[in-house]
Amino acid sequence: MPDVLLLLPDALLILCGFLVCRYTALDRPVWEAAEKLVYYLLFPVLLFNSIVRTPLQPSETLSLAGAGITVVLAGIALAYALKLWPGVDARAHASGAQVAFRFNSYVALALAERLQGAQGVAWVALLVALCVPLCNVGAVFPLARHGGQGLARELARNPLILSTVAGLIANLAGLKLPEPAAVTLHRIGLAALPLGLMAVGAGLRFGALKDAPVLAGALIAIRHAALPLLSLGLGRWLGLPAGQQMVLTMFAALPTASSCYVLAARMGGHAAFVAGLVTLSTLVGMLSLPFWLALL
Repeated sequence: MPDVLLLLPDALLILCGFLVCRYTALDRPVWEAAEKLVYYLLFPVLLFNSIVRTPLQPSETLSLAGAGITVVLAGIALAYALKLWPGVDARAHASGAQVAFRFNSYVALALAERLQGAQGVAWVALLVALCVPLCNVGAVFPLARHGGQGLARELARNPLILSTVAGLIANLAGLKLPEPAAVTLHRIGLAALPLGLMAVGAGLRFGALKDAPVLAGALIAIRHAALPLLSLGLGRWLGLPAGQQMVLTMFAALPTASSCYVLAARMGGHAAFVAGLVTLSTLVGMLSLPFWLALL
């Protein structure tokens, strides 16, 4: 059960944030400031530094890259299609749609190293570099439309998108940061995951999922059932090597990104609903990831 245990720290960090916010002096005002710190500094630094430091070799893995992009686009299409269901709450959908197609890249890199070693990490890094911009655009679009904000304006100033694009440009240009700068950025980025997950817990309202239970179930089903199943079919159709097929399936079955909550909170969405979805996705992923990998 090592893959299950790999996700346990994420769930415990969410629980820690929940308890600290509700039973200590570090209440909501403190965590609202923490959310801004994560959104505007920690996550962007982590994304930029991770992409800059990762060698990209798309020419050697075109099929894997295409399959990964297809999985993400399918998740976006399915999530957006849920808005057509009668009775779907517009604010909950705009906020929660991102949960269906965004992914926890930290878990991805850790699992890839365990499953396929350094080669697996390189494959996942390529998928992350290609798919993070798609996911961020897909996440911002419904929130910007629902809030009456201009999409181009929101995309142009979104720190997650800007840092990803900057990282890709720097990587392709062969930029090498001076060692002191690289170490500093790395240490800043290390704080992003634990603080982001604790912010999810601090904003958690367990009853929020009751605001749109059918929508919540559909989004989790896309993230943990539809996309992994699609990855199995794509891998067989493209004839991916066994190692790449395993990485693709793992990528498709990952729990959603903890930054989903931060984005919803900062853009005026239904943050409590998204916090519940992130927590539920982390718990479901502890069971679904080993299940899908076992099918291989």
